[in-house]
Amino acid sequence: MLFEIYKLGRRIYDLKNWRETHRFVVFLGRVLLNWNAIVRLYKWFNRDAELCQILKKNPFLIEQATRAFFYAGSTLNERILLIQNHINYLKERLDDDWLCRLVKFDARYTIWKSSEEDIDWRAQITMEPGQRKEGLLSVMMLLDDNPLYQIIFWINKNKNNEDSLWIGAMQGPNMDDAKDIIKDITKRSHRYRTKNLILYMVMAVARNLQCKHIYAVSNEGYYAMNHVRRDRKLKTDFGEFWEETGGIVTDDHRFYEIPLMEKRKAMDEVPTRKRAVYRKRFIFQDDVDAQISENMKKIMKKI
Repeated sequence: MLFEIYKLGRRIYDLKNWRETHRFVVFLGRVLLNWNAIVRLYKWFNRDAELCQILKKNPFLIEQATRAFFYAGSTLNERILLIQNHINYLKERLDDDWLCRLVKFDARYTIWKSSEEDIDWRAQITMEPGQRKEGLLSVMMLLDDNPLYQIIFWINKNKNNEDSLWIGAMQGPNMDDAKDIIKDITKRSHRYRTKNLILYMVMAVARNLQCKHIYAVSNEGYYAMNHVRRDRKLKTDFGEFWEETGGIVTDDHRFYEIPLMEKRKAMDEVPTRKRAVYRKRFIFQDDVDAQISENMKKIMKKI
């Protein structure tokens, strides 16, 4: 079995690169130090053909269990259970083809597309190797195949054993003309901020997957400290945004609970001069909901 895990590691790391070779050696060391737990996870993947195929296509799942990923203070056993619960939940709800394709990295499934003909603006469920520190799937908003915003997440039980979507990170655009692009996208979405829109899409995905709750990592819960500058000030304040969107800190201060549905203003609460914009925004949001619901149905099991 060690040889099989060794072969998985060779697929994860580029051994032509000395840095990757070092990571490979560290990976094997972690496997040996936690041998019983890793063997238990490996055997779990090999208990049926579908799970075996998932691990064959995505060897990173073993690496994710060995490293301090997902959220601050996660333990090896917590990460193993998280990975198993995530895959089991999707296994129950997604058809076999899309289960394997989405759990495998680099597959993309479009859940929403702008109707505007002069722009290629869409949202997809996907996963990329570079996102594996914060989760197991992501909702990614793209413009001409360039990522604008993405939220990385996993599915796991909460303390009451309820199936929930957990947000590990939110990432914004990384391009030279990002400000101008976001300004244009915000205008097209009727002054609806792009980061609010990506969260709105994640809420819709959670509801269609029949999750009971949404949680998001706080500043304390982020697995790494790369959101903090050298002067200890935050580059990204996760808590501020989660609170703006109705999030409440849980008993475990590493997480906020986020509403499953965004609260929508009643028209009599909106200043008269802004009502036309809000009406267009609500129509836009309803289209996002409708498209995500319709497209999610196409990959769900027929029960």
